[in-house]
Amino acid sequence: MSLRIALLGLLTAAGPASGYDLTKLFESSISNAWQARHSQIYPELNKMAAEGLVTVEEEGPRGRKTYTITEDGTRELRTWLIEKEPSRSYRSEGALRAFLLPTLEPHEAVTLLRAEAEAYGAKLTELEAILAAKSSCKQPDFGHHALNLGIRQARLMSEWAEETAAEIEGSTRS
Repeated sequence: MSLRIALLGLLTAAGPASGYDLTKLFESSISNAWQARHSQIYPELNKMAAEGLVTVEEEGPRGRKTYTITEDGTRELRTWLIEKEPSRSYRSEGALRAFLLPTLEPHEAVTLLRAEAEAYGAKLTELEAILAAKSSCKQPDFGHHALNLGIRQARLMSEWAEETAAEIEGSTRS
């Protein structure tokens, strides 16, 4: 369901777009919050068209279709945003690793945590660069809140990994 909602949101924000355009837009925006490949996007667009959530506005060379959101699609997007309670279940390999840290030798855990801190630091740098570039975007507000959330999460995770590594180092010295 979330891929469908993401595509409806992109069509709302960007206007009519082809599957290729939506794939590129997905990669440059929502992919930091939700992952999808073009092999998932095209079939979903076809289902959405069959259900009347989008229409094919125009067909071009090599079967290129330009999709537009319909009133039903807009209604589904709004209903999902306003009325649907999102899943709060959380599945994270990083959280699982944190849970299992005590199974490692302290020096191994510290090495892993330092690598995590570095990876989250790199993600933070990447997201901050996207934020800096957004000021020149056609719709600078689109995705801003999700980008801010991602920046805060990356910063928090980097700090947590550094602090936890220091805590483990400190406990092995005592």
